[in-house]
Amino acid sequence: MFFRRSKSNTTPDIDARLAAFDRAYAGMFPNEPKPWEAPATPPLNESSPGETAKGWLLGRTRRWWFSRASAAILLLFILIIFWLAITAPLSKSLQPIAPPRITLLAWDGTPIARNGAVVDRPVKVQDLPPHVVQAFLSIEDRRFYTHWGIDPRSIARAIWSNTFGSGIQQGGSTITQQLAKFTFLTPEKSLTRKAREALIAFWLEGWLTKDEILERYLSNAYFGDNVYGLRAASLHYFYRQPERLTLSQAAMLAGLVQAPNRLAPTRNPQRAAKRAKMVLNAMVATGAITEAKADTTPIAKIDVRYKETLPTGTYFADWAMPQARLNAENGYADQVIRTTLDSRMQNIARRVIARAPLGKAQVALVAMRPNGEVVAMVGGKSYKESPFNRATQAKRQPGSTFKLFVYMTALNSGYSPDSKVDDSPIVDGAYRPKNYGERYRGEISLKQAFAQSSNVVTVRLYDELGYNAIARTARDLGVESPLTRDASMALGSSDMTLLELTSAYAAVAGNAYPVKPRAFVAEEQGWFGWLMSGERSFRGSTHRAMLDMLAATVNQGTGRAARLSVPAFGKTGTSQDYRDALFIGFAGDLVVGVWVGNDDNAPLKNVTGGGLPARIWRDFMSQAVKGAGPRPKPKAVPARDPEGPVEPLDLPEIPQIPVDINVPQVRVDPEKGVTVSGQLEGMPIDLTIGRDGVDLRQREERQPRP
Repeated sequence: MFFRRSKSNTTPDIDARLAAFDRAYAGMFPNEPKPWEAPATPPLNESSPGETAKGWLLGRTRRWWFSRASAAILLLFILIIFWLAITAPLSKSLQPIAPPRITLLAWDGTPIARNGAVVDRPVKVQDLPPHVVQAFLSIEDRRFYTHWGIDPRSIARAIWSNTFGSGIQQGGSTITQQLAKFTFLTPEKSLTRKAREALIAFWLEGWLTKDEILERYLSNAYFGDNVYGLRAASLHYFYRQPERLTLSQAAMLAGLVQAPNRLAPTRNPQRAAKRAKMVLNAMVATGAITEAKADTTPIAKIDVRYKETLPTGTYFADWAMPQARLNAENGYADQVIRTTLDSRMQNIARRVIARAPLGKAQVALVAMRPNGEVVAMVGGKSYKESPFNRATQAKRQPGSTFKLFVYMTALNSGYSPDSKVDDSPIVDGAYRPKNYGERYRGEISLKQAFAQSSNVVTVRLYDELGYNAIARTARDLGVESPLTRDASMALGSSDMTLLELTSAYAAVAGNAYPVKPRAFVAEEQGWFGWLMSGERSFRGSTHRAMLDMLAATVNQGTGRAARLSVPAFGKTGTSQDYRDALFIGFAGDLVVGVWVGNDDNAPLKNVTGGGLPARIWRDFMSQAVKGAGPRPKPKAVPARDPEGPVEPLDLPEIPQIPVDINVPQVRVDPEKGVTVSGQLEGMPIDLTIGRDGVDLRQREERQPRP
């Protein structure tokens, strides 16, 4: 009815006809719903992102999953091995865990300080008696030769004991874990550290044999009294090698490892003995010894023969020891290193400081050669009361001693000691410093300005020369501390150490810069080393001019209190409000810096660099430098009485009077004088002393008449 049958032979397209019917129907009823236009079902290969990912994952085969998981595990294993190789190198377990002892000697060979742990060479398990090894294994790790670095039974026992036991904390770490802990890790207590400890324990078990692990553990374990390693402990406590330890001695040493400081027999012999008994009982429990053997084993008696008499530190040793550690060889052996310290000069420095009227103020003194070798150092009045080194650690204002760099820059810029400068008050600008005592001299020479430490001249030079030029001079002479970037820098407002400043003056003394202060003799360098060292020197005229001005300061300037019997050069320095007082100078082959001040930066009582510091410097130098002390005064001759008798000065010399004149007779004649008659070895003589001198002649005796 609605369709006309086609007479063609083509197959009818049913879908096309239905679509045409739908369009015709929609045209007749436009507002009716059209169910045939519902969203089409997406193709099988098209889906949402979530469904796509889910299908992608679920569609993988087991082989694919296994290969990817294996690759991830292998990558994680490689990363762990790489991390262990960096954080736990096996070679580190062959080194002592504490720095070995270093003994510092003065230049003459006198020991001055000893610092570091007592260590000795490693032990070999096969060389030790069986009871020594069994003592450590019985008390520390009974299943050492059967576990793989971690012992679950020991961990479970420790947890049970710590939770329900007597309250005494126990550890479940194996010997391998203990080696990992004190060799590679810090002593912090955390789950992260325990996890790292376990990983390193597996690492050690995989690369080392059991005997190697035990040897490294015994060679590095701490036994108290600053002693590390079984060999050092055996020698320290019993004065014998570990290969000759008895059962009682081995039991005591094995018991110390748990708490070395608390159980050390030199401090707590009762606790050490009780712990040794526990070790013997543990050996009985493991079958290492019988119960009868444990009962008959006496408590070991210690035999400590070495007692430390040297201090662990002094002001000089504290400064020198880090340098010694850097230069020391790795290993277990004690090392002895000779320093540049001069025992005689160090003793002079101590005596000088001890008798200086310091009151509550502190003091520092450092003496060095022009090449930087430090020969004496005092960092305070008492190292015992305050080990803080004010010569190397305290940064204080140098005051006018910094003017060395300003005037050196002026000389390099064309000034001479005779150049005229203006020493009148500064009336322009924001910064208007004044001279000490507000004394001004008008137009004076550069040498006079330096000798009298003129502040106004120094600031005018700063304004002319500029910050960069002066700072460059200070850097060239070895100053490394930050410098104030304003005119106050010229007057010493930048903090620096006394050692740093003294080194700069040493550069002037030796005409070579920069000077590096050192505690050990430097190796002699060849011409190539000298060429590459970068060492420089001043122009001849500049150096002579600087020496001239430094000498003028001592001879006629603010440093007159430092004058010596030999040529002396130096500069005084006083910071604002008398907070710091310094004198730095040189004479002979010594460069010495002295600082006086309060640790709390409180002002001193009108102490200037030309006062107490200069006198301390002179007192030290007069004893340390040959011929620098005061010349002896001629002996006083008692005054003659002008009214007394006149003594002739042209009388002949009186010969020695014989003392063996027998039967002397004395005659006094107003004309001839005094005559002594007697016999000299049987010969009659007359000795006459008169106005004409002394006359000795043979006397002719008259023969008696018959």
